[in-house]
Amino acid sequence: MASTETSAETAAAPTGDGSAADTAVAKKRDASGDIAGLEAGLDALESTVVARQPWLRTTVSKALPPLVAIAIVLGLWQLAYHFELKAHYLLPSPVDVARSLQQKWLEGTLLNFVWTSVSRGALGFLASVALGTVLGLIVAKVKVVRAAIGPILSGLQSLPSVAWVPAAIIWFGLSDATIYAVVLLGAVPSIANGLVAGVDQISPLYLRAGRTIGATGLAGVRHVLLPAALPGYIAGLKQGWAFSWRSLMAAELIVNAPDLGTGLGQLLEQGRELQDMSWVLGAILLILIVGIGIELLIFAPIERRVLRSRGLLVKS
Repeated sequence: MASTETSAETAAAPTGDGSAADTAVAKKRDASGDIAGLEAGLDALESTVVARQPWLRTTVSKALPPLVAIAIVLGLWQLAYHFELKAHYLLPSPVDVARSLQQKWLEGTLLNFVWTSVSRGALGFLASVALGTVLGLIVAKVKVVRAAIGPILSGLQSLPSVAWVPAAIIWFGLSDATIYAVVLLGAVPSIANGLVAGVDQISPLYLRAGRTIGATGLAGVRHVLLPAALPGYIAGLKQGWAFSWRSLMAAELIVNAPDLGTGLGQLLEQGRELQDMSWVLGAILLILIVGIGIELLIFAPIERRVLRSRGLLVKS
């Protein structure tokens, strides 16, 4: 084998007499060098150099844009208050709203309002995930079921959650069951449709590979189907949480009874009844903060981790 390689190298080596063979060998070597250089260039383009940045610089780069946006909104709000675009009792200043929230904090009731709504939202969302996942898998894999209820799921997703409140009150009365029913009806269609979309985007190659290694039935769902559909599924979960939180606020605004406790929706309704705009705007601000906080602290890190593990999100 070694003698064969040596003979080939000798045959390919130039003779030095300027013959046509030498010219052909030189051109072949130049072409090989060009191809190697092109491959190296493509590899350099695809590779990403990850440099560890100082934590202070990273924190500032991530926190500064939203802080600037908040400052702009507060500034415009203060200008509207200063020039009295609305009467002060209709449009209080940011300071007035902050004082109203401070008063609730000093009374020791603010965290109770937040916790009541967050606990309801979390419980309703977890129940929605369980139901929506099973329903989404059935719709995605059974063609008859998909043809029958697929359009209905899309229609339910576009239906405003507040439309379910009167029916839920008639069915369950003024109780926690009414609130959870509205949350489920608002969130389940979004989670199911997200999972269906994720399953539709799975490459058939993955499914065939799973069947080849014996991953069928529940094992195939657990080890092949759900992991492959994870990006679309997480998008459905995010949308499901948004619908769940909005449905909860709609239900709390209308379903108001002493035995139910006071959530952020009830707090907002109490401010409306008292015609206290500082109270109303403070409740709206808390609802917004909780919704954004859940998104940033829970769903955003999970989504980044999944995308990064699949090579869809690269640090730079």
